[in-house]
Amino acid sequence: MRVLLVEDDQILGSTLKRALEKHAYGIDWMRDGQSALLCLETLHFGAVVLDINLPQLSGMDVLRGLRERGDHVPVLLLTALDTVRQKVAALDEGADDYMVKPFDLDELLARLRAVIRRREGRTETVLKCGSVEVDPSAMVVRKDGIQIHTTAKEFHMLKLLMERSGRYVTKSDIEYALYDANSGVESNTTEVTIYNLRKKLGTEFIKSIRGVGYLIER
Repeated sequence: MRVLLVEDDQILGSTLKRALEKHAYGIDWMRDGQSALLCLETLHFGAVVLDINLPQLSGMDVLRGLRERGDHVPVLLLTALDTVRQKVAALDEGADDYMVKPFDLDELLARLRAVIRRREGRTETVLKCGSVEVDPSAMVVRKDGIQIHTTAKEFHMLKLLMERSGRYVTKSDIEYALYDANSGVESNTTEVTIYNLRKKLGTEFIKSIRGVGYLIER
């Protein structure tokens, strides 16, 4: 899933980018509110991690602009100010959740997963399709209850396809969701990763139609 990270602090931003990429998210990182709002007008994201105190436009301005135009993308707000008044204001403006700096990275990842699940209408934490289970929090894959070793790339792609089970996902959608513009993705990366997953999970588990995309049935 592609996530927009909006954070002007270089150290925190780079730390969050690495942590989110490690957990299957493709990340675009903006450092000011104006750039973030323009980016959100032209690109689709599965979620936004948004600092409140930003140059040019505040995070609250970005959030307000999103909701006023009817964009319901999940937004997790970050701030250094721990006041009830600001929390209430943020939630009233349409934030899905709110975290105060400093925070634990594992908690941020858990809260991000939670706001995404709520927006998607899901309650379960473990993804299940047939005999295969994916646990995003533990980064574990199981088939028939037995843990299957996957590389990080394989895990991320499997998680994406299972999140969108019942729908075909194109190669370009996969690359957009999992890799940023500077990744330098090789042309056969998706095909090779799908091939390896089929060897581990069964040749029929991931279906494909040339020119359409890849599908995991519900």
